[in-house]
Amino acid sequence: MDFKNENEFGENYQPNSSEMKNNTNSEEISLEKMKDESHSKNSVNAVDATFSVESNNVGEFEDFKETKIPEEMAGPSMGEQSRSNNQPGTKKRKATGFVSTIAAGVIGSVLTLAVLPHTDYMNNFNQNSQNQEVSSPTSSNAVKTVTAQPTAVSTNSVADTVEKLSKAIVGIVNYQQQQQQTTDLWGNSNSFSDSNSDSSQSVESGSGSGVIFQKNKTIAYIVTNNHVVEGASKLEISLYDGQKTTAEVVGTDALTDLAVLKIDAKYVTTTANFGNSSTLRPGDQVYAIGNPLGVDLSRTVTQGIVSATNRTISVSTSAGNWDTNVIQTDAAINPGNSGGALINTQGQVIGINSLKISETGVEGLGFAIPSNDFIPIVNQLIKNGKIDRPYLGVGLADLDQVPQMYYQNLPQNVTKGVLVMNIDSNSAAGKAGFEPKDIIVSMNGTQIANSSELRKYLYSKVQIGDTIKFGVYRDGKLITLNAKITANSEG
Repeated sequence: MDFKNENEFGENYQPNSSEMKNNTNSEEISLEKMKDESHSKNSVNAVDATFSVESNNVGEFEDFKETKIPEEMAGPSMGEQSRSNNQPGTKKRKATGFVSTIAAGVIGSVLTLAVLPHTDYMNNFNQNSQNQEVSSPTSSNAVKTVTAQPTAVSTNSVADTVEKLSKAIVGIVNYQQQQQQTTDLWGNSNSFSDSNSDSSQSVESGSGSGVIFQKNKTIAYIVTNNHVVEGASKLEISLYDGQKTTAEVVGTDALTDLAVLKIDAKYVTTTANFGNSSTLRPGDQVYAIGNPLGVDLSRTVTQGIVSATNRTISVSTSAGNWDTNVIQTDAAINPGNSGGALINTQGQVIGINSLKISETGVEGLGFAIPSNDFIPIVNQLIKNGKIDRPYLGVGLADLDQVPQMYYQNLPQNVTKGVLVMNIDSNSAAGKAGFEPKDIIVSMNGTQIANSSELRKYLYSKVQIGDTIKFGVYRDGKLITLNAKITANSEG
């Protein structure tokens, strides 16, 4: 029986075992042909087979016990064939049966080699082998000794950001003239301040913080709170490296509690960048940097979140009461932090720390002026040294704070408004015909309840040159006065 090429075997091909049993010589010839063909076919991989023999054949065929197929068994020699023909019938049958078993095993192996390349067995075998390698004890999954790793320095580290920005934070000490005491001939004491007097001296009256935000070849600019520098005869600046210098006031605005100072640029190595405060949301992480309780605790950093945005806080300033728009934060802000920076996680200044509520039982209520509110003020102060706002030219008092004897014949239903106390004759109010004891109750149809509402409307809704219609009660009657608004620097 001749073997065909391995590609010619179909899946249903089965060898006829009866033919092998009936003709031993044919089997041996076929075995020899198989040997020759298996060596001549390059597409079939050689596979060594092992097998065991039954115990009753061990003595007679011990050369075959659990070993590879020797070459002489693939095709028996002539001598072996004549020797098995001369043996008794029983041994001959045993030999014939054994040879048949060998032939059947070899034929099965050849069939397996011919069919396996056309199945998924080898792929599955390779995958199983790879999986076994991965799970071996010497693989990368083996448990290793745990050791401490060096701490990597991140470019986004909060400590790195604070360290860099802290160089732009300064301490500010406000020195004011000490009052001099004199006694006349009759023993009366008089107090006065004379900056030109040899006997006068400046004493420390308070301290705060500031932020260096701009620098050119000769000048560096600092933003801070107005109340930090107000009334100062001298301002001493403490820098991050311990150096001290004096600052000049560029401009101040008491109403928004902002001021800009300038120092020599040679002292400055780092300036701060302003961020966009309109993008802040409650819960955003923020950090306050300043000098709480003075320069001894300079550049202290406190951590918190934005508690709320667009809060309105009524503040009493030297220019009058003002409703200030602020950022609320729980980052610790203490005396001396005023004028310092409130920064975001990118190291941008998004607020100037300004005030806190310090009543008994109150914690974590600090406030900062948003960057989008103070940037226009800072630019005007650098350019003009002051803020040009619409100017009405009247002294005001809230109606509910004034005894009724100062205004008579007012209708009983009028309980809110602003009482005119005095008038600048060259102002818009003077030219419009305002008189003392007039009571302002509206501006362009908007109800005005107090002086804070009047200022807020005037400074946020009115442009210089606009004409405003004022609703005014005079001698118990409602009249209308039209005033063309000028700047506060105009006559």
